[in-house]
Order: sequence, then C-alpha cells, then structure tokens
Amino acid sequence: MTDLVATSQQAITSGSQSFAAAARLMPPGIRDDTVMLYAWCRHADDVIDGQVLGDSPQPVADPQARLHALRVETLAALQGEYPVSPPFAALRAVARRHDFPQQWPLDLIRGFAMDVEQRHYHSLDDVLEYSYHVAGVVGVMMARIMGVRDPHVLDRACDLGLAFQLTNIARDVMDDHTLGRCYLPSEWLDQAGARVEGTVPSPQVYAVILRLLDAADPYYASARVGLGSLPPRCAWSIAAALRIYHAIGTRIRRGGPEAYQQRISTSKPVKVALMARGGLDLGMSRLPRSKASRAGLWTRPRAD
Repeated sequence: MTDLVATSQQAITSGSQSFAAAARLMPPGIRDDTVMLYAWCRHADDVIDGQVLGDSPQPVADPQARLHALRVETLAALQGEYPVSPPFAALRAVARRHDFPQQWPLDLIRGFAMDVEQRHYHSLDDVLEYSYHVAGVVGVMMARIMGVRDPHVLDRACDLGLAFQLTNIARDVMDDHTLGRCYLPSEWLDQAGARVEGTVPSPQVYAVILRLLDAADPYYASARVGLGSLPPRCAWSIAAALRIYHAIGTRIRRGGPEAYQQRISTSKPVKVALMARGGLDLGMSRLPRSKASRAGLWTRPRAD
C-alpha cells in the first residue's frame, strides 16, 4: 500500500499543483486515500485526452476504444480480485475502504464519454450536467473519503466540484477552442453575438466568460456551508482549495481579455497566503451562522 500511495503522489504532484498544495493540510490517512483517488481520476483523464499527467491534450486514435477499455478496467477494479495496474488498484482500495456506490466512478467515465461524443452544450444546465460528471462527482467521492455520509452534505461537496469546473471552463476557453471544444453555453454565445476564435477572447466572448464566473459563485457559497461538516484539517484543506480556485476567477475578472495571453494561475506565495486564509474559513465554519440555501441550484443524481 505504501508503494501505491507513493506512485499516486507522483501523479498529484505533477498533475495539479493547486490540489497538491491543499492536500498537504489533510490528516495522513485521509490524504493518502485522497491522493490515490486523484491518481485514478488523473489517469482516466490522460487516457481519454492523450496526455501525460495533465499536460497538453493530443489527438488520439480510436477514442471510443480507449473509453471502452477505461470502463472495462474500472469495472474490473471495482468488482474483481485480479491484479490491476496502479491507478486502478488505487481506486479499488479507496472505493472498498469507503464503500463507494459503483455509480460514482462510472459517472466520471460518463463525463469523459461526453467529450468523446463531442457533446454540444446549449444551456447552463447542460454545462452543469457535464461539470457534475467530470468534477462534481469527484467532490462527492472526496467527501466520502473524509467521512461524509449525509447526502445533503455530499450535495455541497458536489457544488464545490461544479464551481471548480465552471472556473476551469472560464480559464481554458481558448485552449479548449484549439482542440475543437467549447463548453460555454451556446445560447449565451448566441445572445451575445459571440464566437470563440483566435487566441484571446473578444469582448463579447469575455462577457460570456464573466457570466459563467457569476454562475459559479452560488456554488462556491453553497460549498462553504459544507465545511462545517468536515473534520477540521479536511475543512482547512478544502477551504484552501476553494480560495485558490476562486482566485483564478478573480484574475480573469481583473485581467480582462488580455489575461488569456498567458496561463492563468496563482503563484506559490499567493497559494500560501490563500491557504492561511483557509484556516480562518475553518474557524468561521465552526460558528453558528445562516446557511446559504441550495434553492435553484443544479442537483446531482443520487446514488447514495
């Protein structure tokens, strides 16, 4: 198991500096399982996008075959006892230890299928459905690792994944365009008379990006409510991750379309400062306060 954790740690260190930084705040056992789950998620994404540890996606031959193989290997890990490769062994260990419904890992694979099928996203609800499959369900699985069983708290964990993914979409609009993908709601683009093209968003496309960031804010607010139901060090870690991702949206807002001339990210000193502020959020989460309502928010399909 130690070797499996070490292998998984390499994936998170190379694949997501933001998540790796936040994960350091977790208690050791929970951190190990979180890292192992991340390693499987990262591997699955890499298989579909022809990338290595989250680097630039590349065209792949027969993506449907890759998707089928990913589903078969995942089911073998969840249902079987035969040896499997490290990412799937990591999933098997975590899923069994925390009693994941089989549907959760399969929901993530369904998100990858939406990319393979080149799904069109007309409305915000369409984008949120996709965001659940590629990120919201990951939030749910992470919360289960942290001991959450209450489905209403799992909804809040899903909300954080949705907020993260909407922020990712806003950040990666132009990179996705080069791959022939667009996750901005097409009805919003039509309303704005906008078309994604070039390397820097036009004022019209930028207005749609800002609208998507506005749509993410209620999900960030909802996710903060769930912090009070997590173990303290887990709550600190998640609060730090929330602040780090939200800061990406702030950079987009402040930088204007020109922000897209380089990779939009947060520096290491900024991450450290945001992690410290996450500690303050932890303290606030333990105080009695009014809770943000989930009324009107997109709600995940229930498998728990």
